[in-house]
Amino acid sequence: MDLNGKVTSGYGKGCVFLSDEYYKENISQKCGFVPYQGTLNIILDDKYIEDIRKIKEEANKRIGSDEKHGSVKFVNAILEDSIHGAILFPDKTTHKENEIEFISEENLRAKFNLEDGDEVKLTLYGF
Repeated sequence: MDLNGKVTSGYGKGCVFLSDEYYKENISQKCGFVPYQGTLNIILDDKYIEDIRKIKEEANKRIGSDEKHGSVKFVNAILEDSIHGAILFPDKTTHKENEIEFISEENLRAKFNLEDGDEVKLTLYGF
């Protein structure tokens, strides 16, 4: 499934979670890459909200919780037909339904010189 959206600034919490050894190790094992310490936040058009709800509900890939960490569902995704990564669906989030978080092993803002408002394409698979 292809989705289009616009880059937006997040709350800065992604870097905290992705630098945590628990999440870093689990993402590395389950996604096949060590994540860059930050997420690329993307605002999707409202027309994708039902699709995202369904994908989130049906996603069967999960990083489980423990006494300190909340669980996170994820689906594999490709950004701009070239960067493999994943979209995270944390059980606890402050993001709106149409805002998603993409992770990969690279600093995507730097790699693609992305700024807030730039349009990007995501391809979701394996959910």
